[in-house]
Amino acid sequence: MADHRLLFSKTGRARYISHLDLMRTFQRAFFRADIPIKHTEGFNPHAFVSIALPLSVGFSSECEILEFGLLDGVSQEEVPARMNAALPEGITVHSCYQADRPIKALTHLNYIITFDYETGVPTGAETALKQMLERESLVVTKKSKKAKSGFTQVDLIPLIKQWRIEGRRDTIAVDVVLAAQNPGLNPELIRAAFCEEFPQFAPDFVSFHRRSALDAEGTVFR
Repeated sequence: MADHRLLFSKTGRARYISHLDLMRTFQRAFFRADIPIKHTEGFNPHAFVSIALPLSVGFSSECEILEFGLLDGVSQEEVPARMNAALPEGITVHSCYQADRPIKALTHLNYIITFDYETGVPTGAETALKQMLERESLVVTKKSKKAKSGFTQVDLIPLIKQWRIEGRRDTIAVDVVLAAQNPGLNPELIRAAFCEEFPQFAPDFVSFHRRSALDAEGTVFR
């Protein structure tokens, strides 16, 4: 079973690597780095490797967590340098450590959502976004595999722990802490709600960056 974790970042062109391809990338990197990891038994063994709360394609992050089983022969201190020599550009391992806390203790994620406007932020856009996030309720419709219709409604406000907005000439940056799981909130729904409510303020481009993983006390989760 998984007894160790990697803290890694995913930036640049690596943002567009899908979750399944990222899993394959790490499995190949472990092999190339000659790091022995645990596998299942049987005719078709596979590595005990999993990524906590997989990132959406196109999102960048500096706090991704991969769980794996480390076998004897390589110390955890050696792992980051070996992995980085085997991983592609944009994926960087920062540390390797023992998995002491359960993933369920990871309750919130801190994102930076950046709204970009090629010709400058429209007058009223920042105020409109603040007013939307200040509401007592903000119900949106999202896709759901569990619902018979394929869609379900969710109120975003209870899933937003805190937020702060910083407006500049060409951008509006939203520093937001969202529920991570059971249920979690994808920050893309905040963008979608804003564009639906205020189509006149729809940005030309939106980027999402996951900055930190947090526990219930607001402490960085590892």
